[in-house]
Amino acid sequence: MNVNDFEYIAQLLYQRSGLVITQEKAYLLESRLNPVARKWDLDGFEALITAMRTKKDEQMIVDVTEAMTTNESFFFRDTRPFDQFRDIVLPHLLEARKAQKKLRIWSAASSSGQEPYTIAMILKELAAQMPGWTIDILATDLSKEILSKAQEGLYSQFEVQRGLPITLLMKYFTQDGDRWRINDEIKKMVTYRPFNLLDSPAGLGTFDVIFCRNVLIYFDQETKGQVLDRIAKIMPGDGFLYLGGAETVLGISDSFEVIPGQRGVYRLTGSDAALELKVG
Repeated sequence: MNVNDFEYIAQLLYQRSGLVITQEKAYLLESRLNPVARKWDLDGFEALITAMRTKKDEQMIVDVTEAMTTNESFFFRDTRPFDQFRDIVLPHLLEARKAQKKLRIWSAASSSGQEPYTIAMILKELAAQMPGWTIDILATDLSKEILSKAQEGLYSQFEVQRGLPITLLMKYFTQDGDRWRINDEIKKMVTYRPFNLLDSPAGLGTFDVIFCRNVLIYFDQETKGQVLDRIAKIMPGDGFLYLGGAETVLGISDSFEVIPGQRGVYRLTGSDAALELKVG
């Protein structure tokens, strides 16, 4: 790939999704874009880039952007964030919201649905502790194709073996040929819609808990800060933000601060309401 083609597609991906592609990651272009080229009956990803330059077909650009931004996910990824949510954050919010009996949770960059369905299963397991509560789980992603997979709720044997306890597999999934389909009672707990994290989330409403895990690592520092500052505006004073294990707010945004003893979960800077959160 010549330098001009690389710079063209790198700039396009940055403008459309915030994704930063360096020369060291140029190999990803071939592996992820060759299938898109075949879809458009083109001879390889270089022919695809040429067609993008000349035709400027919006659907082709969308297909390329989605192919480059679709990342893997799995159930109960990294385990600890979901233990924190179940054992620390959720009890705190159930007490703080006992008058309203309503919680809203956002799974941003939800990919193929494993994260929001994990949250839904945790809440379903604790349903006896929440009689009369209304809990909304919104899951969003840039890719409409991956959202369709998430909404279908159909996973391979490999996908359900990655992190999903066998007890929950047996309880909330049914076998469908050589794959597993998540039950409707879990599926209906999650609402999916397309959303680009480069846009303002103000129209999505306010969320008590936001999972924005393992996506900021693909952005540059400036874009990370912008995303975090926009997220801060749609959280109540005692809301919680989850980032991935390799992500941080330090040196990026002043809107959030670390909760002592709780790696990966953050609160709004200066939040008094969350100071009673247990640590350890």
